[in-house]
Amino acid sequence: MEWVTNKFLAQTSCSKASAFWKRIFVFPIDRLKESEGLWIADLPFDKSALMHMWRFAVITYLRAALAANVLTTDMSPIAIKALLVSQYERWWNIDVHHFTSKEQFLRYAGRYARRPPIAQRRFMSITDKEVAFWTKDLRLKRKVIDRYPIEQFLALLAEHVPDRYRHAIRYFGLLAPGAKKKTSAAVFTLLKQKKRPRPRRLGWRASIRKDFGRDPLLDSAGRTMRWTGRRAPVLS
Repeated sequence: MEWVTNKFLAQTSCSKASAFWKRIFVFPIDRLKESEGLWIADLPFDKSALMHMWRFAVITYLRAALAANVLTTDMSPIAIKALLVSQYERWWNIDVHHFTSKEQFLRYAGRYARRPPIAQRRFMSITDKEVAFWTKDLRLKRKVIDRYPIEQFLALLAEHVPDRYRHAIRYFGLLAPGAKKKTSAAVFTLLKQKKRPRPRRLGWRASIRKDFGRDPLLDSAGRTMRWTGRRAPVLS
């Protein structure tokens, strides 16, 4: 926990839990025994032990952040403490995936590098009054339809928008800016692909023409407008 705190604890934000935003943590573990240089065919994982250790670490981390006054939330101190107690007493789902190769892991983990909070395919209907989408109910073990008023849905969605002067992580791990130059060659080699050259950036005129289907430099007669100069404003 000390390593986690020193590395990640700058300012922690906590709000009421939402049904359709789930936290996924991916920890790649090489099955290479360094002392002997042997590849282990399979590593057994005790899900129950992992769950208890992970639950204890996260709740202890949040309680320490709350005590240090770096946990920002719209909930009262009594409510946030009750929430942490209830979350500590419930069962947490721990899932261990076994990948047959690093290529399979890269394809799996790469999907989470740039992903919105909710997939568009999960929306069932959007009206002027409410938003309906399906979620996975882990207790019922089936899909259920959740409905939120427009204002409440936007409030939940806004929690994922960074505050002013704060930036979200866009790339991490193998795609991090500091590691990309060092690892990109190895990644393309593992995937058996050639790195394509970066395409030229479209100008503003070509971008508008591509996305909106109109040319911003055409006048009402269909003639191309050209820059001739700037005229001073005329005072009436």
